[in-house]
Amino acid sequence: MFRLNLKIALRNLWKYKGYTFINIAGLAIGLAACLLIFIFLRYQTSFDKGYQNEDRIYRVVSSWTYPEGEFYSKGVPRPLAAAVRNDFHQMEKVAAIQEASGIIKVKATGSKPEIKETSRIYYTEPQFFDIIKVNWLDGEPHQALSAPNTVVLSRKLADKYFGQWKNAVGKSINFDNKTDFKVTGVIEDFPDNSSFPVEVVVSYLTYKDESLTSWESVTSSSECYVLLKKGVDAASLEVPMQKFIAKYYDKTNVGKEHHIFQPLTEIHYNEVYSNFAYKIMPKGQIIGLIVIGVFLLLTACINFINLATAQAISRSKEVGIRKVMGSLRKQLIWQFLSETTLITTIALLIACVLTELALPGMRNLFSGEINFSLFGHPVIFIFMIALILIVSFLAGFYPALIISGFSPALAIKNKISAANVGALGLRKALVVIQFAITAVLIIGTLVVVNQMQFMRNQSLGFDTNAIALVDVPSDSLSQLKFGLLKDKISKIAGVKSVSYCSAAPSSGNNNTSSFKYNSTKDENFQLNVKAADEDYTKTFSLKLIAGRTLSKSDTIKEFVVNETLLKKLNITNPNDILGKYIRTQGHQAPVVGVVKDFNNFSLHDKIEPTAIFSVIWAYNTIAIKLDPREMLPAMKAIEKEWNNTLPEYVYKADFMDNQISSFYETERVMGVLFKLFAGVVIFISFIGLFGLISFIATQRTKEIAIRKVLGASTIELIKMLNSSFLWMVLIANLIAWPVAYIFASKWLDGFAYRIPLSIWPFVLAMCISILITLITVSLRSYRAAHTNPIDALKYE
Repeated sequence: MFRLNLKIALRNLWKYKGYTFINIAGLAIGLAACLLIFIFLRYQTSFDKGYQNEDRIYRVVSSWTYPEGEFYSKGVPRPLAAAVRNDFHQMEKVAAIQEASGIIKVKATGSKPEIKETSRIYYTEPQFFDIIKVNWLDGEPHQALSAPNTVVLSRKLADKYFGQWKNAVGKSINFDNKTDFKVTGVIEDFPDNSSFPVEVVVSYLTYKDESLTSWESVTSSSECYVLLKKGVDAASLEVPMQKFIAKYYDKTNVGKEHHIFQPLTEIHYNEVYSNFAYKIMPKGQIIGLIVIGVFLLLTACINFINLATAQAISRSKEVGIRKVMGSLRKQLIWQFLSETTLITTIALLIACVLTELALPGMRNLFSGEINFSLFGHPVIFIFMIALILIVSFLAGFYPALIISGFSPALAIKNKISAANVGALGLRKALVVIQFAITAVLIIGTLVVVNQMQFMRNQSLGFDTNAIALVDVPSDSLSQLKFGLLKDKISKIAGVKSVSYCSAAPSSGNNNTSSFKYNSTKDENFQLNVKAADEDYTKTFSLKLIAGRTLSKSDTIKEFVVNETLLKKLNITNPNDILGKYIRTQGHQAPVVGVVKDFNNFSLHDKIEPTAIFSVIWAYNTIAIKLDPREMLPAMKAIEKEWNNTLPEYVYKADFMDNQISSFYETERVMGVLFKLFAGVVIFISFIGLFGLISFIATQRTKEIAIRKVLGASTIELIKMLNSSFLWMVLIANLIAWPVAYIFASKWLDGFAYRIPLSIWPFVLAMCISILITLITVSLRSYRAAHTNPIDALKYE
């Protein structure tokens, strides 16, 4: 029976080659897009999976509640880990981690040259590897980090530094030209789909900082991980945490501190506690991709159902004869379902080829190691089988039910029509759904593109063009050379201005602090603080609206503030704050200037009250304003002067425009996806509509011929065939508009600065839908209207 069904299916596919091609093309493109989305989602949902005891692993994160709102950080005060270990009996293990960056040097050995590179290191307590289990290639896990100045390397770095990881233990690496770390262990590389990009792990006992005992200082680089005891529910820790906060924090603080236990499984998807963390993938983006995938699948299935039900009339005589010969309805249903399954299988094979061709672009778009491996990831193969079954059922069951239900007497006499099989109404409804989906994606694409254009053109309140940002070392010996380096760079042709700072005006590296303004009591909101020298306002073209810029100083002796701080303090005249004192960061100094507001975060966030001050120990960047016409030779000269002045350190530069662009990586990706998949849906709709109108034109050949004989013009015939489709498109847009409005409004709510949601994207989407319909239907209608009526009527 299977061989017979397969043979009949192949014959029918060959008989209706045009419709077979349209069905396979539409399904193949739709299935390829679904496969790409699934492969990417499989990669994203695999983050931080497979660790032993993963359901008991949590990260402690921080929040502060102020009258003006809430603030969040993935970091914690540095003494918190030890206090949690002492006060929470519910914890099996607690580990502190401190992230830092600096220069790693490995001495030359034999033919291997010296290695000098900038690297991130993680000061880590040994308990971390009891919480996050990894494979140790060399060294003893419980002893490797038990002494100061010891380091554990990943396999990748151990091979890089010492030729082979087996040679690493016992050797030394130098950090920041100050400290030698002895290699005491080698661990297997963390997988790419991990939130722990640790490659250099240093003993926590090595870390020295004044804030090790301070509960007032929180930085996102200081984290704490815990492993709960078996049977402990994280929700039950809320009451102990309240007691913990009451014990260690000052009750008189304006901001109310709180700590939350964040599950390991949520770290990769949580935007609130990300602080621009490693490879964050918001759940909203994942849901958006799933919705797009469902839309694509529905559109492809709708194409198939439309053409299959339209073709049903052509196959009515075949069904009638088979029923007379004794075929049961169940057998006919299986026959038509097997045809659908064959088409779906062929389409999926073509989709696999298209997916493989598209993967390099997908990897580049998402910056992830996305692989199409059926053996490496069997879930992809299972998904493909599920696709065949789901699509075959969705696309094939209703047409099979309709076709198998024909009356044999009517079928043999050619008395079956679209009206009496009830398929016409369904086809119209499916076309409406298809164009509604198309309209939603077109509107979404236009809104995303317009918002991205708005963000590119929106003034951030400072100059971002041709500004190079070069990392500078933070040790005291290097700081002695800062003045010399600045003088040398300032004299280079093409350099307009130079400034040392802790961060650019808009940056992912923002620090907030409590502060006092002309009083002994903290204000009820946080102050964004930036360390910068006297040329900061000039380099970034910040607009001064009152007072003056900072004077030259290596320590905090005065502040320049922004307009938002004045608004928060209810000061209407900028001159009124000049000479008033602000106390923050342990220093009190007068305000000497007010600058116009600038965005200190991305356009997702509102401008914060900000204070700028000079303090040399906080500088980690030198900002260089360049003449765009002399940028390339100037950058080469800057690198040369850097290497001459700070030969022990690694030169690393970036541009302000690149950093700004990185804030909107998610929106860039979603914009590309919307454009791509909206194009795919439009193409699928185009070929499906073309196939459908072709079939309708064939069915109405005699009607068209009679109308031509009676004097109908070609234009009138085209209008007749177009009219019903245009009505369906208009209805589809009326359905799509409220759906698209809800999605677009919710997406735009994620931006503090956004475009108004006007009617134009909706009108344009409707115009595009109408244009596609007119072109598609008119092309086929024109051909039908130009046929010779004699050919259609001569046998009547």
